[in-house]
Amino acid sequence: MRKICALMALCAVAASECMAKGIEIDTAPANVVLDLDRYMGRWYEIARFDHPFERNLEYCKAYYTRKSNGDIEVKNVGMNTAKGRIKESYGNAKISKTQGQLRVSFFWIFYSDYNILALDDNYDWALIGSRSPKYLWILARTPSLSQETTEHITAIAKERGYDTSKLIWVKQ
Repeated sequence: MRKICALMALCAVAASECMAKGIEIDTAPANVVLDLDRYMGRWYEIARFDHPFERNLEYCKAYYTRKSNGDIEVKNVGMNTAKGRIKESYGNAKISKTQGQLRVSFFWIFYSDYNILALDDNYDWALIGSRSPKYLWILARTPSLSQETTEHITAIAKERGYDTSKLIWVKQ
């Protein structure tokens, strides 16, 4: 069983690497010194790329809490509008040696890159990606952002090569 799980993990990493190659998108985390204590707390999901694990979710929030061992508890909450019920998922994040990056797992030992692509100086908003260009989120401390701020964040994403027309704007 362990060998199968290890093989699955290697295949997932290889597939992720292959998807990222040849695509001119800058998925590297910003060179920011992340103050984890300031990053902790509630974030509203303003926009995201579509993916199965958040399909039909609105009113999405993420909560980050420091654990006594130094890791971070991640709790994501959203309303599945198709089913009319709340969906919660819990994960664990670890601090990475790479500036502006966390490693996050929502499934057992399988961790993914959580790259902070851009972060407001006051920690009012964050642009988040992964190693794969298929993942992109705009998070904010408030349920909405001004049009000017939204345009600024999407301009950063476009400069990095993301197709921001694929963003789904989340109801709050």
